[in-house]
Amino acid sequence: MSPITVWRLCRKPHAADAYSGEGTRLFGGRWSPVGLRVAYSSESRSLAALEVLVNARDPELLFAQPWTIISAAIPAELIERPARVPESWRATPYGSATQTFGATWAREARSAALRVPSTVVLGEFNYLLNPAHPDFTKIKISPAEPFSFDSRLQR
Repeated sequence: MSPITVWRLCRKPHAADAYSGEGTRLFGGRWSPVGLRVAYSSESRSLAALEVLVNARDPELLFAQPWTIISAAIPAELIERPARVPESWRATPYGSATQTFGATWAREARSAALRVPSTVVLGEFNYLLNPAHPDFTKIKISPAEPFSFDSRLQR
């Protein structure tokens, strides 16, 4: 099976640690509670951008700082594709059910990556990466590339 390429969009100062899970450890996310290192990524560049856009507290910051996009090639056999996720997976604000689901996966170290549905674009997927998993080193992370948001988004 061919590797799956995923994308992570982050501010340039954080590019070196993009897949460390440090941001999620500090702030948590839909699929992971505060205190747990999990790196979020998306199946396409455009989905990664949309995920940032919908979570931006201040859209002006998107244009006030440099961004990078970083791909990672995940061997397909390292990805868990759950048959079911919590019923409330798309709730906004998200609740503890999805965080518990992701935390259980990460703490049990069942796989290096977990495919979860995107709440932003139905039918597309995000991938959680577990930097603490022994197979994480098999994921090939590419160098950061510059990324910029289209200025029309400022309107």
